Amino acid sequence: MREKGELIEGMYTRVDHLALTRFVVQVLQKLGVPQEDASITAENLVKADLRGIESHGVARLKRYTDGLKNGVVKARPTVRVVRETPVTAVLDGDYGLGQVVSYKAMSLAIDKAKKNYVGLVGVRNSNHFGIAGFYGLMALKNDLIGLVMTNTRPLVAHTFSKQKLIGTNPICVAVPTGGRGFVLDMATSVAPIGKMEVAKRVGKKVPIGWGIDPDGNLTDDPEKISKGALLPLGGLGEVLGGHKGYGLAAWVDIFSGVLTGANWGAGVGETQGPAPANVGHFFGAINVEAFMPLSEFKSRMDQFVGALKGAERLPGYDEIYVAGEKSAYTEEVRRKIGVAIDQKTVEMLKQLSTEMGVPLELGV
Repeated sequence: MREKGELIEGMYTRVDHLALTRFVVQVLQKLGVPQEDASITAENLVKADLRGIESHGVARLKRYTDGLKNGVVKARPTVRVVRETPVTAVLDGDYGLGQVVSYKAMSLAIDKAKKNYVGLVGVRNSNHFGIAGFYGLMALKNDLIGLVMTNTRPLVAHTFSKQKLIGTNPICVAVPTGGRGFVLDMATSVAPIGKMEVAKRVGKKVPIGWGIDPDGNLTDDPEKISKGALLPLGGLGEVLGGHKGYGLAAWVDIFSGVLTGANWGAGVGETQGPAPANVGHFFGAINVEAFMPLSEFKSRMDQFVGALKGAERLPGYDEIYVAGEKSAYTEEVRRKIGVAIDQKTVEMLKQLSTEMGVPLELGV
């Protein structure tokens, strides 16, 4: 029986998550990344695979190594605060690994929220930061509400357009509860580009409605969508709310790009170059104690979650989930049985292993 979030049988290799983390750390260190920074980046990538978000896991590693090799991504950036108040800050990431810059930014937001009840930190001159949920979980561990967003390279055709001018622009909201927490981590497009890449790697079609070909026609071919564009959450046009997804994506670009001084829209580049990406991020941490005692809030959240999960179910469905619940379950299982890596990603990792002289341990 497959765990929730699993890939198709026979198309993946199970790998111990600790061995995978060690491999990523060593590869990044070979390229000049300090151990602590390499560990943060590796933890972020492997966390994605653990939580069933293979589109943002170690499959992305080669993009990072390519960026480090050509100098577009700096192995040892000088991350600095360029503007600050007691509750806000703007960080210049100096084109470092997005995970490294973002870890510092969310840590600063958390520190401000602990001292002054709220912390808002914008980031400019960064790169792809992995899964947004990683930083939301940082806030959650401190019993804070976390808010995370980032812009991306242009991949989405906004409503009534067939031109890629906005990104998949993910958002995350993480809220403490008495249990695992409520962790909404989502792209503002129908699907993230990473899922398209997974489909291409395993030779599968995608659902109609994910994207359009270069002529603006709906297609289930991931290759054609790569040449065309993804669609905003809600899909093509306005009938199913595509304009709402477009609005959400624009909001993220305003907060992550326009407000922070980073690039936005078509100006956002690729992590691997040829020019610096100047990705922008926005992080928030909110101290619940500014509104009510934490214990009372968690109790109210548990009641809220319980009401949602206890609703009358549609026929054929055994359970109702809340945001982040499936991912948390998948992580628990994969920590025991290993993460699932598709074969093309395994080949890429083997190539990096040979090239960098770093041993790769497959299996569990």
